[in-house]
Amino acid sequence: MRDFSKLLTRDLEAEDCVVQSMPDVSPTKWHLAHTTWFFETFVLKKFVAGYVSAIPEYAFLFNSYYNAAGTMHRRDLRGLISRPTVAESFRYREGVDRQIEDLVASASEELLDEVEPIITLGIHHEQQHQELLATDIKHVFAQNPLHPIFRKRAEEKAEPLPPMTFVDFEETIATIGHDGRDFSYDNEEPRHRALVPSFSLGSRPVTCGEYQRFIEADGYQRPEFWLSLGWMTVNEQRWEAPLYWEKRDGAWWHFTLSGFRPVDENEPVTHVSYFEADAFANFSGARLPTEFE
Repeated sequence: MRDFSKLLTRDLEAEDCVVQSMPDVSPTKWHLAHTTWFFETFVLKKFVAGYVSAIPEYAFLFNSYYNAAGTMHRRDLRGLISRPTVAESFRYREGVDRQIEDLVASASEELLDEVEPIITLGIHHEQQHQELLATDIKHVFAQNPLHPIFRKRAEEKAEPLPPMTFVDFEETIATIGHDGRDFSYDNEEPRHRALVPSFSLGSRPVTCGEYQRFIEADGYQRPEFWLSLGWMTVNEQRWEAPLYWEKRDGAWWHFTLSGFRPVDENEPVTHVSYFEADAFANFSGARLPTEFE
């Protein structure tokens, strides 16, 4: 799992790894070091007798919001940090990984019972950051008028989909939450029952073509479809289409991880906010489903 983070950065240059395109985006280098900081802080420092960090200052630079673990560098300034270098960040990962492997290889059964849940949490934490890596790399690349390609893929058009229908569900009492087996996050508990009234759910995702009809019907200029905060956001940020969409010579294009491409009307629409999804649902005479539905 740790190797997959490195694989995601395989085609990046060092310059790609240090850019912070907005406060909510972290540089690739920071993700690589922060996930390593987790294992150093919560495993090595706790379970390796006499452990001393090679570079104690990393605890400040690569903490995110773990207040109990100490102070932290400001999130919106992560892109201003040129050191450690990208190469040094990779060496940090390799060093911590080796020590984790040594700890696990020499641990008693009792120690393994203590360490295993924290390593498991760290692996799931790493997976979260792998998702963030992909989204953050995309946002960074999208700021570049050269439209750099993260991963090449073949030019393929999606097959036309059948018309949208609605599938009916009867009223039920559903059991919601983690069942106690294997790993879970704390927000998946406690397990509880919820009354779910009868409802109907769309038979497939909304396509780009269907969303284009919302745009063409002046959906972004009609306040009746929008929540009040959503309408304020549309006007303040001058939204006219989903994130990464751009109109060229009368046709919609969008930036993808494989470069700048024409919007395929048969693909599911992506990069719409909650406000946009809600406005589209209202335009369509429907509503968004609840979590329990």
